[in-house]
Amino acid sequence: MASSSEPAYFTKARLAGRPVVRDLPKFDLDAYIANYRGKTRFDRLLLIGTTSPLLAPEALRYAVAEAKQGRDVGRYDAVIAAIREIMPQDPNAIPDTVWRENVKKLVKTESDRLETELKGYKNNLIKESIRMGYDDLGQHHHRTGNLTESVKAYGRMRDCCTTPSHVVIMNLRLISAAIDQGNWLAVQTNVQKLRSPGQQFAEAQRLTAKLSAAAGLALLASGNYKEAAQEFIEADPRMVQARLDDPADEEAFNEVMTPNDIAVYGGLCALASMDRTDLQKKVLENSRFRAYLELEPHIRRAITFFVSSKYSSCLFILDSYRSDYLLDIHLQPHLGELYFQIRSKAIQQYFIPFSCATFAALATAFDTDENAVEKELTGMIKRGNLDARINLFDRVLVAKMIDPRRKVHEHALQTAKEYERTAHLRILRTEMINAGLEVAEKGKAAGVGPMFENAGREHRYGISSANNF
Repeated sequence: MASSSEPAYFTKARLAGRPVVRDLPKFDLDAYIANYRGKTRFDRLLLIGTTSPLLAPEALRYAVAEAKQGRDVGRYDAVIAAIREIMPQDPNAIPDTVWRENVKKLVKTESDRLETELKGYKNNLIKESIRMGYDDLGQHHHRTGNLTESVKAYGRMRDCCTTPSHVVIMNLRLISAAIDQGNWLAVQTNVQKLRSPGQQFAEAQRLTAKLSAAAGLALLASGNYKEAAQEFIEADPRMVQARLDDPADEEAFNEVMTPNDIAVYGGLCALASMDRTDLQKKVLENSRFRAYLELEPHIRRAITFFVSSKYSSCLFILDSYRSDYLLDIHLQPHLGELYFQIRSKAIQQYFIPFSCATFAALATAFDTDENAVEKELTGMIKRGNLDARINLFDRVLVAKMIDPRRKVHEHALQTAKEYERTAHLRILRTEMINAGLEVAEKGKAAGVGPMFENAGREHRYGISSANNF
């Protein structure tokens, strides 16, 4: 039941199937959002404001202030529209038309100035000036929310790049714009260009953490959790030492994500896609990823519990942080699937030693009730995640019994048939040669081998290979 004080917006969102977080997250909003900058800072505030009824007033007011600090009128319009639906009585629900018009004029003036300067650089035919002109124009469009024009400007820098560092800068700009666009294929393409073995960019070696983070994020967004986990857990730990409050720090990537996000994304993707052996070797014993896990100790504990077969403890930790993850802009669309995969793997691992298990035992092991266990097991069997059957009369999960002796006998019979067929064909060919028939190297008809072609000749000449055996 929705709370009587809950805005109607969230009631409609819940009925429409959109996530609504009614519990307070474990993070402090001020401390959390201070770690980000740029477009992702605004996007995260807007997501929190439209997902959490408890944090909505504070998050949306912060989003208005964030939008007014920039020159993207589209962001301002989006947050004002959200405030009108959620808090129609709030003073911010009335749009600041004076600010909007002033910003539009400033953006147009700046665009015209940069376009004029770029034309002058083109007339002078100085490549470096042209490259910088396109770079300035692309960053201007990026800041004002015109991502399509931003990508075009960054792409036109390519012909004017004269050093490897110019190529690296261009690809990083394209990666950043593609992430903001949600164009994950373009993100992966530009990451691979910087990683191409045919082109070794010394400057790119210092940015391996950013490239791993960007590639992992693109794979996560595409639903490829195993490869996403590989990217995150191999991220260079130098990003952990980055100063998030210093925009000049090249190691910081907080216009997209923080080191804490890498730990969470990598840990959840690993839990959803790796078995216990891989989790131990590739995650817990990974010196590179350990630096990130230290920032989020609950993720390390959850993985440790899973490896130790303490599945209920692992799932309890993850469930306690569900509200936090539902307020994450990149995790929210995938959290349901990630949690389902993790829980399915836990049930599979728990059930391996048993030929059957009662619903009551499973409910106790996973801290739930029998009806929920039945529903969950049914879904897993339908999706092919669990090779077992359900006995509803006795309320028991029964493993499919495989007779190893029968498997061996079937394999032996199949091998004997293959051997018999091969031997028959070889004897047939030998007898044909002994009969003086010509064996051609290539069939004269398409799809006809030499042996079968000669078998046809044998038939035409009235020769029976059976008489020769």
